[in-house]
Amino acid sequence: MKPNRTISLILLLSLTLLCFVRQPQKVTVWSIGDSTMCDFDLKYLIKSGGADYPVRGWMQMMPQFFTDQVIVHNAARSGRSSKSFRDEGLWKPVIDNVKPGDYVFIMFGGNDQKPDSARHTEPRTGFKQNMLAYVNEVKAKGAYPILFTSIVRREFGKDGKLVDTYGDYVPAVRDLAKETNTPMVDLYKKTWNLVESAGPEGSKKLFLYIEKGRYATLPDGKQDNSHLCILGATKVAGLAAEGLKEIKSPLAKYLK
Repeated sequence: MKPNRTISLILLLSLTLLCFVRQPQKVTVWSIGDSTMCDFDLKYLIKSGGADYPVRGWMQMMPQFFTDQVIVHNAARSGRSSKSFRDEGLWKPVIDNVKPGDYVFIMFGGNDQKPDSARHTEPRTGFKQNMLAYVNEVKAKGAYPILFTSIVRREFGKDGKLVDTYGDYVPAVRDLAKETNTPMVDLYKKTWNLVESAGPEGSKKLFLYIEKGRYATLPDGKQDNSHLCILGATKVAGLAAEGLKEIKSPLAKYLK
């Protein structure tokens, strides 16, 4: 057999074998929650001040911590509670598309505190029941729920110490995780340590603090102690990644 023909046959055989090599399967991560977690699109940024308006949700920054084997669908929406997210029909398209083996990140609490009837829930009853329903529905699809406690608000007392603003909502998630044996990342504890260590002044760099005159729509600037800027959202996403490793989630192997 001529050398050139032999080489051609080897190449053909190699290509044929490659067709049968199993490609690594991608993993899908869904997320539901509120504005501290959601994606802020360009339209929203421009409306708020400009294309460089710095607000971000921490889940919006999460893809940079995963390898390209992970597909992220961030369904978190601004202003929603554990109640209104379902009532407004935002949950149905998520759970309808969740497949066996997918992961669903769940984080509510901040808007459940709001007094309006469309969003308010009591932490130990309605809120906990809503969170349990999300967990059970994800498990019923053969997928894996992961609970996340809410991130802290930047509120310091006169003594310079961070103040809890969530009451029983965070403990309710912790209890639910234990009672149902559901994996949980305690972002509240992690962000508490982050914000507290930065201090009253340094922690402003993590949140949406905008100086006067930067945007025509905000002549007096903005001081928002609930929502994250790009730096803050990136750091919180890093804490979430750290948490996945700590709870030994199978997702940890897809982290960079």
